[in-house]
Order: sequence, then C-alpha cells, then structure tokens
Amino acid sequence: MTKITLGIDIGGTNTAVGLVDSKGKLLQRFSIPTSQTPAALVDAVKAAYIACTLKEYDLKGVGIGAPNGNYYKGTVEFAPNLSWKGVVPLAEMFASVFSVPAWLTNDANAAAIGEMQFGAAKGIKDFIMITLGTGLGSGVVVNGEVVYGHDGFAGELGHIVYDYDGRSCGCGRRGCLETYASATGIVRTAEEWLTNASVSSSLRNNTIITAKGIAVAAENGDELALEIFDFTAKILGRQLADAVAFTSPETIFLFGGLANAGDLLMQPLKRHFEESLLQIFKGKIKLAFSALPEGDAAVLGAASLAWHELA
Repeated sequence: MTKITLGIDIGGTNTAVGLVDSKGKLLQRFSIPTSQTPAALVDAVKAAYIACTLKEYDLKGVGIGAPNGNYYKGTVEFAPNLSWKGVVPLAEMFASVFSVPAWLTNDANAAAIGEMQFGAAKGIKDFIMITLGTGLGSGVVVNGEVVYGHDGFAGELGHIVYDYDGRSCGCGRRGCLETYASATGIVRTAEEWLTNASVSSSLRNNTIITAKGIAVAAENGDELALEIFDFTAKILGRQLADAVAFTSPETIFLFGGLANAGDLLMQPLKRHFEESLLQIFKGKIKLAFSALPEGDAAVLGAASLAWHELA
C-alpha cells in the first residue's frame, strides 16, 4: 500500500486538499468550500476523501496549513479572513475523524517545510520563506527546524513595521511591511501615486488596478510601473536585510502572486537588499524563487508538515 499524508490548506474561500506520498507526489486533489462550520468542513473533507481514495493508500497523518494557525496547540485562533469565531481546535478535530495524528501550522510555515522537504531548500538548514500574496507571510527555519517561538506565532515578518505613521493594516497597526510589499501593497502604491494628476502612465487605462496589471505595464516599459516595482523592492529589501541580522539564513525564498513578476521584482530587490546588509553578511545571502509548483504548493506544504513530524 502507498503511504500518504493528507495536506489541507485552509483558505478564506476554499479549502484545498491533497493526497501526497513521501516523495512529494500529489496523487489526488480536491477542493471544499471553507464557508461552513469547522465541524462541517472536517466532515466534508472526510466524505470527499473516502470518495476519491483508492484501497492501496495507507493514510499516516494529516497536515494543515491555516491562517493564525498555532503549531503548539493545533488551533486556528481568531483568523481575520475566516468566518470562524475564537479558537478552533482543528488538528484535534481532524485527528478524531480520520483516526491518525494531525498537525497544524500557519500557511507560511507550511510553505517553508514544503520547500525544505520537496523544493529548493533540500539540504539547507537555515533559510527564510517569504510568501507574497494578499499579505506577506514568512516561515523562518533555523538548523532545520521552523522557529515557532514560545507561543507558536513567531516569524511574522509581514508585521514588522516599515513606517509607524504609514498605511493602516488589518492587524490594527500602521505601516506594516505587508501593506507595502504584497500584491495588495503594490496596488495601494499604484493607486496612491496615480492620484497625482501630472503622472503619466498606461495604468490610467485600467478600470481596476491589479498586481498583474502593474507587472504587465512594467514589462511594456511603463516608467511609473517600473518605479512602483523599485519602490516595493526597496522596502522589502531593506526589511529582509534587517531579518538577516537575526538568523543569518543561507537563502531567502520568495513565493506567491507578487513573486510571479520575476525579474521585475528580483533585480531591484537584490540591489536594495545587498546595499542594506550589514558588511559581515554582504555577498553571503542568496535570494531565490521557490521551486514548488504554485498551484500545488500550499497543499504540498501542509502535507510535508505531516511527513516532517512522522520522520
């Protein structure tokens, strides 16, 4: 029988589920709407799993990636983008229904473990994973282990502050890094800059400004769009340089929608990052894109959490 783990990525709209073997091969995948009670979601996942499972599969554990996921307690706690209230013991619920061990962490930590197990971080013991989506998530790995801190919530680089008088953030503070360096953040920059009537840009032709639209404009040589990417890269590069001083990672990996801009982001990021590093770190730290397939990365990351714990 093929040994597998179940990888579950809890999203604001949908929950993605995958059956993953020990080599990181995604054998089956399905999706369940998240907009239901936690108990109903667990039951729906079990029903879908039974419907698609072949007899040769031997389920060894469940890994869950979720917003505001507490690794130590296996709970989802006051997640702002979910309709669930308070603290939800989700790992315990899945373990009970599937009769196998279950582990839970936040989605960025799961991505970091996935990169270490199945991606470009194989063999790397010290690295940082940065997810650039609607917000900015991060997973910090030191000596081959994710840093969770005393309460399970360490590594929130998206909420280190760039400007204390800056943009409002969903966390309740102002000027957090993710309000500038994320898909949402780069759109906010474009919208702010376009309020200047004297600024000329093809972005004015867009009914709705999106991160992808800014990237397309930059690829076509739009000067404002290129300046927006440079501004974003400068802020991100400086903050990542500060993060290096804490953990001295070998590599910082980038993943997510904004990272899909490729060299539009990476080239200015490398320049600003290197300029901002302490002298003792210059030339030592690599910046690279994730090697995980974007469409499957969240599920693979969650499944890899279970494989990591079972090892």
